[in-house]
Amino acid sequence: MRALLTCFTVLVSTWVLAQPDARLDAMRGAALNVEPQAPIIAKVENKDLKRKRAYPMQPPTIPHKIDGYQVDLNVNRCMMCHSRRQIETSQAPMVSVTHYMDREGNFLADISPRRYFCQQCHVVQTEARLLLDNDFHDVDELLRADNKNAH
Repeated sequence: MRALLTCFTVLVSTWVLAQPDARLDAMRGAALNVEPQAPIIAKVENKDLKRKRAYPMQPPTIPHKIDGYQVDLNVNRCMMCHSRRQIETSQAPMVSVTHYMDREGNFLADISPRRYFCQQCHVVQTEARLLLDNDFHDVDELLRADNKNAH
């Protein structure tokens, strides 16, 4: 009986493995042996308009193109406009003062090495559709709604 059960299991397993089209990838919703069409890359916005943040403490998105910006150990192109020495000339917003602090909370004369590579946290704004609905309301909106309901 045990040998018969083993044989049956092997036969069913072999049949299932011989049916590649029947195996679906749950994440893609497609067969594993089919390469899906790549989505079109969303166009980068270049409007220099700040977007509202989607959640508390979200790093601001970059409202302009950064193609070809050099950010490496020798040069940080972002800081040519956004450093506190350049904002008067460039009229760009200065990076947060937290970017000038080390891990112990001491203020530095220049940008902190741990905040040097901007795209670790900040991304360019694109004209992409939202993948999920977002019903986040920041504290100011909640307080305004609460004040409106109280009167």
